[in-house]
Amino acid sequence: MSIGQKKIISCAKSIVETSNLKRADSVIIMGGVHTMTLLEEIAMECYRKGAIPMITITSDRLVKMVYDGVPAKTLETTPAAQLAAIKASDMLIQIEDLDDPTIAAAFPREKLKARQKAMLPMYDVIYHKTDGKKWLYAGWPTRKAAKSYGVSYDVLEDIVIGGTSVPPAELMATGRRFKKKFKDASWVRVWDDKGTDFRVKVEGRRLNIDDGVISKEDYEVGDRGANLPAGEVFFAPHETVGEGTLYCPITTDRMSEKPVKDVRLEFKNGRLLMDKLTARVNEKAMRASFEECEEVDRKKYDPVRTTNVAELGIGFNRRIDRAIGYILTDEKVTGTVHLAFGSNNTYGGKSESVMHWDFVSAPGVDIEVERTDGKTVKVMSKGKLL
Repeated sequence: MSIGQKKIISCAKSIVETSNLKRADSVIIMGGVHTMTLLEEIAMECYRKGAIPMITITSDRLVKMVYDGVPAKTLETTPAAQLAAIKASDMLIQIEDLDDPTIAAAFPREKLKARQKAMLPMYDVIYHKTDGKKWLYAGWPTRKAAKSYGVSYDVLEDIVIGGTSVPPAELMATGRRFKKKFKDASWVRVWDDKGTDFRVKVEGRRLNIDDGVISKEDYEVGDRGANLPAGEVFFAPHETVGEGTLYCPITTDRMSEKPVKDVRLEFKNGRLLMDKLTARVNEKAMRASFEECEEVDRKKYDPVRTTNVAELGIGFNRRIDRAIGYILTDEKVTGTVHLAFGSNNTYGGKSESVMHWDFVSAPGVDIEVERTDGKTVKVMSKGKLL
């Protein structure tokens, strides 16, 4: 592991601070073997809070052997012991588990879909509307990941570790500035000079502030999850209205982890128009992910919302200065917006789905708010909050 011990300890403290643990909370800590030092430090921070941790680990080698050699029929079976542990836990902490994310590109899609089916009972427990679990997903830089994103390791470390180091109080202060701008918002329009121009309805939907802490207030309204790095505000827009286009320079395929570049998507009545969905790189993989998730959704959810608009988010983490195809950090880039499609029931929406895929705009967007009194106010110009 290249990261120094002081940074690891600092990240562990941030992760446990975000988790907002109580004494005797049961905490499952998950990650790859390459993150073992971090997992150990997180466990010790949990103990210092009086919480009781359990570490589970995996490895690139094991994951690769599983997808190479285990039949899909086995992979679609829910692991009962893991499900029981999740049911018994209060908090789940997941650290990015692959040292080399490119290995996922070779996994057979039928096996990825089988594993997703196996995870559905776990999703039900974690994201249950009334008594779901608290959860945290944290990024972690590696040299192989940096190579896959086409940046130096130092750049990736600065984005992930630097982004995680921004104090929650600072992120909350910025988030509250946004909240004032969106007071009494009915519709939001977003556009840029790259082809993005859309509007979504947010009237009556709460604005969530991603400040890096799962507060008591967050928990009580059902927003029980967090990502690190943090730094965005986001709505669950009305799922069946809104229309327009979005240009996304780079993202990562939801199923295979393949890079998807120069995405142009269009939606109408809140639903993605699949016949107009294009990408310069890996369009076929992108389409397959939507289609495969929709197939799973059709067997479980009514209505099926795989391709309905699910999130409007605005990034503002000052330490994250570029999009690299790592969605966890791309959506926090200042001056960008992101639209997601699929599930949004955990933060104020009404859609359930195995799909949640964020598409991040280029930096430098303009944002206009139409308020409930009919007045229209511009709140962002060329990526700068007015």
